[in-house]
Amino acid sequence: MRYLIVGLGNIGREYENTRHNIGFRILDALAKASNVVFDVNKRYGAIAEMRLKNRELVLLKPSTYMNLSGNAVRYWMQKENIPLENVLILVDDLALPFGTLRLKPKGSDAGHNGLKHIQAILGTTQYNRLRFGIGNDFPAGMQIDFVLCSFTEEEQKLLPARIELATEIVKSFCLAGVENTMNLYNNK
Repeated sequence: MRYLIVGLGNIGREYENTRHNIGFRILDALAKASNVVFDVNKRYGAIAEMRLKNRELVLLKPSTYMNLSGNAVRYWMQKENIPLENVLILVDDLALPFGTLRLKPKGSDAGHNGLKHIQAILGTTQYNRLRFGIGNDFPAGMQIDFVLCSFTEEEQKLLPARIELATEIVKSFCLAGVENTMNLYNNK
């Protein structure tokens, strides 16, 4: 079985450690733990492939920038012949407190431009997503600045453990399915 695991983020050094790039960071941790390296010269993004027991995972960091993420998702789903139920989107979420992880098999875009574009391109909200809470401690009208800034010093200390938990959720999703994984992890 093949899976497409998509970490949302923006390419470029200026975005590297921002809250909006948590999807990239989760994929980087997963790839590093599996001793695989991303090929950055692929169409629509950086790709790494890894095995997890009898599963093949295609890890994708889109190079389309957040607002056009759907183009990369559709292209790699078609190229690798991966069904929608085997796609998992890793995304930052302002509505969740920092470090909270929520796996969902469907849902709204919640105002997230990356999810909005994926929904528009795929024509459905019925795709799996792992939401990583980045908090919402910002003044009114400062949402863009908040998601494009780095985590606080205190959050940076907690981040490695939360990213590691996110990688466990990705693995469980591929091995045990979305429902079982939700039951195991959504309250941790």
